[in-house]
Amino acid sequence: MSTEEILFAEATKLPVSERATFVRKACAGDETAQERIMNLPSAHESEDVFLDLAETHCSTENLGVSEGDEIGPYRLLQEIGEGGFGVVYMALQQHPIERKIAIKIIKPGMDSRAVIARFEAERQALAMMDHPNIARIFDGGTGNDGQRPYFVMELVQGVPITDFCDANSLSTRERLELFTSVCNAVQHAHQKGIIHRDIKPSNVMVTLHDGEPVVKVIDFGVAKALHQRLTEKTLFTQHGVMVGTPQYMSPEQAEITGIGVDTRSDVYSLSVLLYELMTGTTPLEAEELRTAGFQKMQQMICEDEAQRPSLRLSSAGENLTTLAKHRSVAPEQLSREIKGDLDWIIMKGLEKDRSRRYESAKDLAADIHRALNHQPVVASPPSFIYRAKKFVRRNRIRLSLAAAGFGVVAAIFLGLLNHRQQRLAAVRKDELRLSEAIDEANSALVAAVKDSNSNDLWTAAEFRDSQVEKLVAESLAGQTTISRAALKISTATAERHWAYARAWLHTEMK
Repeated sequence: MSTEEILFAEATKLPVSERATFVRKACAGDETAQERIMNLPSAHESEDVFLDLAETHCSTENLGVSEGDEIGPYRLLQEIGEGGFGVVYMALQQHPIERKIAIKIIKPGMDSRAVIARFEAERQALAMMDHPNIARIFDGGTGNDGQRPYFVMELVQGVPITDFCDANSLSTRERLELFTSVCNAVQHAHQKGIIHRDIKPSNVMVTLHDGEPVVKVIDFGVAKALHQRLTEKTLFTQHGVMVGTPQYMSPEQAEITGIGVDTRSDVYSLSVLLYELMTGTTPLEAEELRTAGFQKMQQMICEDEAQRPSLRLSSAGENLTTLAKHRSVAPEQLSREIKGDLDWIIMKGLEKDRSRRYESAKDLAADIHRALNHQPVVASPPSFIYRAKKFVRRNRIRLSLAAAGFGVVAAIFLGLLNHRQQRLAAVRKDELRLSEAIDEANSALVAAVKDSNSNDLWTAAEFRDSQVEKLVAESLAGQTTISRAALKISTATAERHWAYARAWLHTEMK
């Protein structure tokens, strides 16, 4: 830890009234270091702890402008938002066309070099993008005092995405489909080389166009450029100041150095937003972070692993009924809808190691699309059983038809197999009967030959031979057995003829 980091940590332990004296003595005349360290405790005390966007209230009298005032062709109608350094009005553009727009103006006294650089960076970031889900910029200039810059953008009359989903009781599928629009908008920003760095519900508004919900990503006030400068003025993030909102902040954003913040930091914040859309809460709750000290909060963001969304819902207790009602589903069904694919997708996006997250917002949206279409998701373990289950669910109708067809084929096959088995059984039975008949005929012939003068034995032998001939004519026996029977019949016939010849010779000799 550097010397300034140590001094910062020590300063946060002191009462606010004692910090200035401590830092002044510690810096020993180094005014630059003193100013830098003095800013850190105030950031630490900020409710949201992120650069330039701590929620503060400033009366309209102190703004130098009020409702009804005109700035160029724009007449201010109503204040609709306020941040740490700027205020947003709904205004009426009077010419060359008349329409309602939003105009963002720097507060009086906030027009320092750093704030103006940040303001102009936001204006340039918006100007670089052209996407239906990102609020468009129309114009820019300086106020009537010629000092404070402003820019004009699309008026987004909507509500935060979480409020919209709950108010309209959107189902899990409807929430996911709306969320993919957010991913597409953030992907567009990334393609333009812009990292948002503060994705949260209040910066993801939903408005209605022709009755259909449309997402609008707003407030690129702390956006970071990847490959180009957004303004000619010097723009840097102060050492040790967190950029983003702690509940939605990636671990690399929470680190003092801020090194390693890239598009995957927005993927992390998107995953926190998705977690909230599914469970009604963020992995790290606001009150828990607010009561923690700066270092403890930093440690929680960087180290505390999120509970799986389905488990968070299972432990929601009495709140589960309300959550289920807002999602048009029975309480006992809600956790089951999230368990599995959505658990894996969200947890992959919330990996503390950014190399294990989705590479882009587009990849996150693609995996959600796979889950909605019952396809294997990238975030899942690549097991055979898992993929087989997904295949069955995705192709249920076709598999049902295939199963019916297979049943018919199987029935035919089993019928043929049964017929073959019955035939084989009949063949074996006939072969056995024929073999037994041949053996009995052989025995009868042998007895007749031994006692050639016995007519009864010859009659019996002839009967046995006729039985063999009858079985051969009707039998299903194989060729081997049939050939053996034919040979037996031929032998018996020859023996009878030879016996008759001997008997005739014997009679003639007498």
